[in-house]
Amino acid sequence: MTQTLLYPTQKPTLTAREFIDQYGEDTRYELIDGELRDLEPTGPHESVAGTLAGILYSTIQQIQQPWIVPKNCLIQPPAALATVLRPDVIVLDEIALEQEPLWQREPIVCNGSSIKLVAEVTSSNWQDDYARKVEEYAFLEIPEYWIADFRGLGGTRFIGSPKQPTFTVNTLINGQYHQTQFRLGETIYSPLFPHLRFTLDELMPL
Repeated sequence: MTQTLLYPTQKPTLTAREFIDQYGEDTRYELIDGELRDLEPTGPHESVAGTLAGILYSTIQQIQQPWIVPKNCLIQPPAALATVLRPDVIVLDEIALEQEPLWQREPIVCNGSSIKLVAEVTSSNWQDDYARKVEEYAFLEIPEYWIADFRGLGGTRFIGSPKQPTFTVNTLINGQYHQTQFRLGETIYSPLFPHLRFTLDELMPL
């Protein structure tokens, strides 16, 4: 996918509000630095995201936390005037949502304190998942950020060589993410869900 670089003196292609008004209900797109990003969802991509959301929902029911896994949700970072992120899976604190300025009218969260976890299923725009979103989600102080790279698309800098399906758990420690990576056949664990155990094999589409 060809990307257009934006220079500081240029006006962003879209503001956050313009994006929400025009594309808020279109799950194919998100906005980064004023640039419209096509998430290019495929059937296998949606299958992995749906399975992951189901695992999280089931676990939340078992541990009886006031958390939810909404079907659709946008993240509008308050300090970013031209960025609106659309994570593939998100876990929200239902109590903290009472402090969200937009939530009662639109499925949009602005405060990192409302978010317990985000997960991205990697597609052709894997650079955003492994670089920009790591910075953005850490800045929002989201406790965990998962990357399900079921096709092994990420660069070797991020998933090693030879490239292979990889699941990354980013855990926030002192404002920075520390990552643990898992391959096929390895048991995935999460500090946020200490009793949860699953494997990347369970997420792989048929």
